[in-house]
Amino acid sequence: MLLYLFALAMVYLLPGPDMILLLQTGARHGRSQALTTALGLGIARACHVALAALGLAALFKAAPWTFDIVRLAGAAYLLWIGVRMLKPGSLALLSANHEGAQRTLSWRAALQQGLLTNLLNPKALLFCSVLLPQFIDAHAGPVATQFLGLGATLVAVGLLFDSCYALAGAWIGQWLDKSPRAQRLQQWLFGGLLIGFAVRLAFIQQA
Repeated sequence: MLLYLFALAMVYLLPGPDMILLLQTGARHGRSQALTTALGLGIARACHVALAALGLAALFKAAPWTFDIVRLAGAAYLLWIGVRMLKPGSLALLSANHEGAQRTLSWRAALQQGLLTNLLNPKALLFCSVLLPQFIDAHAGPVATQFLGLGATLVAVGLLFDSCYALAGAWIGQWLDKSPRAQRLQQWLFGGLLIGFAVRLAFIQQA
């Protein structure tokens, strides 16, 4: 189990669209919205664990076009979020006080962006399908029970890391309130990174 936890920690420490989304949401909209986005990411990971258990990853292998549909939908969604960050109108929102900025993103929208960002990433599903079986021991009890336990651990550890990123983003936002120039830099940095992840996802190939 310690090796499994270490593997999860290494994965969640790697920069990716989930981390960038949480940092940006915390910086721009505050702690509550960022934590709600983290909850959406957790729900998406739970869905991926369930889908992996049902063998959806095998469908991606058998019918590669299904993988491509999910991949392109995820890339389009990340691109939309990134471009929206770079729009001139969003800069005006960033120039407002932090409490006012928090009201620009509803709880539902915060949850939805976390859910869709992870759910529309087919690599996240393949990750669950590849990683979890490596730590299942056929002689240690029912496979389904082990898979469920490992999946729950994956979701819990992910939620822990995501909450830390959300809180870090909110702290960054408090600092950015004092500097319009830093606000612009944050806007272009996070928006550009999400666009970069969108392009990467659009061209990534199934292993």
